[in-house]
Amino acid sequence: MSEKERKTKTAKKKKCGTYIGGQAVLEGVTFLGKSCAATAVRDPDGEIQIEATRVNRSKAATVAAKIPLVRGVVSLFTSLIRGTKTLMRSAAVFADDGEEGGKVEKWFAEKLKVNVMDIVTVISVVLGVVLAVGLFIFLPNFVVGLLKGAFPVLAGSVWEFVLLGIFKLAIFLAYLTAILLLKDIRRLYMYHGAEHKTINAYEHGVELVPEKVRESSRIHDRCGTSFLFIVLLINVVLISLVNWGIGIHRVENEILQVLARIGVEVVLLPLIAGISYEILKLLAKFDNKFVNVFKAPGMLLQKLLTTREPTDDMLEVAIAAFNKVLEMDADPEVPETEFVTGGILSKMLEATKEQFAKADIDSSDAEWLYSIVLGIRRSELTKERTVKPAESKRIKDIATKRLTGRPLWYIIGDTDFCDCKIKVDERALIPRPETELLADAVIKSVENGDKVLDMCTGSGCIAVAVAKACRDKGVSVTASDVSDAAIMLARENANYNSVDVNFVVGDLFENVHGRFNIIVSNPPYIKSEEIPSLQREVREHEPRVALDGGADGLEFYRRLAADVKSYLAKDGMLIMECGEGQSAAILNMFPKREYAIVLKDLYGADRFIKIVF
Repeated sequence: MSEKERKTKTAKKKKCGTYIGGQAVLEGVTFLGKSCAATAVRDPDGEIQIEATRVNRSKAATVAAKIPLVRGVVSLFTSLIRGTKTLMRSAAVFADDGEEGGKVEKWFAEKLKVNVMDIVTVISVVLGVVLAVGLFIFLPNFVVGLLKGAFPVLAGSVWEFVLLGIFKLAIFLAYLTAILLLKDIRRLYMYHGAEHKTINAYEHGVELVPEKVRESSRIHDRCGTSFLFIVLLINVVLISLVNWGIGIHRVENEILQVLARIGVEVVLLPLIAGISYEILKLLAKFDNKFVNVFKAPGMLLQKLLTTREPTDDMLEVAIAAFNKVLEMDADPEVPETEFVTGGILSKMLEATKEQFAKADIDSSDAEWLYSIVLGIRRSELTKERTVKPAESKRIKDIATKRLTGRPLWYIIGDTDFCDCKIKVDERALIPRPETELLADAVIKSVENGDKVLDMCTGSGCIAVAVAKACRDKGVSVTASDVSDAAIMLARENANYNSVDVNFVVGDLFENVHGRFNIIVSNPPYIKSEEIPSLQREVREHEPRVALDGGADGLEFYRRLAADVKSYLAKDGMLIMECGEGQSAAILNMFPKREYAIVLKDLYGADRFIKIVF
């Protein structure tokens, strides 16, 4: 034997057998390990989603799995149950992502609080079982019954059972061939090939990357196709012997005879499954010419019908699921994961609120999140509806980021403010609802041709809102801030809202020239010692320079009081926002004034001061 032949032969030998088994699902693959199951699918956005769960086997199931014949039955039925659930879960990732559902879908969501797709899937599974019984049990017996009526000589002869076996095999092959006409089935068989290639690569010590897994075989001797073929053969032989032995062929009434045959097949199904399972396991243990003769039919069916060459992106999905099983089996602390699927609005919103509550995040953030993603008002969240998978995915992505402590509006990227859309990020404070009242007070005070200065502009929300609302009054707006980054963001917002604002970088009045009819300011007014006690999202993400008002929170008001009159025109007006309990102290800083009023915020607290000089 040459060196090349020796290496080729060695490469073909399995280096490590594996207990992991798999199954193709809709746009993905699922694998079952010792302690877990992992399913990976590529969702409509092209991303790989993985759902991984721990498998808690009962003592009875563990014992049954060691008993010959019995373990085959247990394996068959648990596989059917788990496979059905997995198919339902993978299908849920691809539920209709169109516009709002029809009347039936709305009715199920509102009245029964269930997703109509769950019901459709269950019905589909039931119909599938009925179809299988009809095709592979009832139809062959019915056809043979008709032939016996036409050719009485067949009744009770060995040819009756030979024909029964032939028809079962023909229907089985015709079914596998016919469903290949369906595009989704062809893709399913490609994922089936990806599943086999991944297991074969692992068993032969090949690195689990698409370019190397691609070279592995898409045929595997533990495949379900081989199992089904063995089941079919055992079914033909065993059913024939039993029917012959108990004399069912002697029943004169053809309908009763067919029903009796079907009854026998149903009763013997567990035994057939047990025997087939043992044969499959036995054949998988050996790899020689003699055993390969018995493996050949199942292998041929895999090659011709039930597997197809997968693409590299399909291999990526299969590898992701396989690696997840290896990871979870190796470490019991690895957490479970779930697919992002659609669901019922009320249930999903409540679950998100509970998540946020555990992280000390206000429930209103959950409501805003759903409102924004679903494109509805917060008040409309009480109307039940189905949340689509794509919507659910975006909700989860944003909620996950919010749970890190990052403010919701920084994650969203913009917020509404006085009929303007304001971009927000860590360069400036997020505009608060009460600040809209401040901007509104300025807008109501502006007269034609006025000059307005927005001091400590931050995101530019006040300056932009005033410029937009007063564009027909010939008003000029200047905005200043000590932060270069904040001014950059404010410029973006002015451009975004198509308004003209003159921006100045400087500390309060530094670099500001001229006199203004109205000066508006929302300066920092939080006491320095109170900064650490602020909400996590505020103290860790919003700029401190825009929050810290010094030891008593009044530092910037003193500086404004010292210089503001030098920048105000005759009868000029200063409008400011302040913290609770600060208004009296601030008013005392402006003794030389014409008049002043204090305005309240949405919660009835003194929040705004208007001073005319």
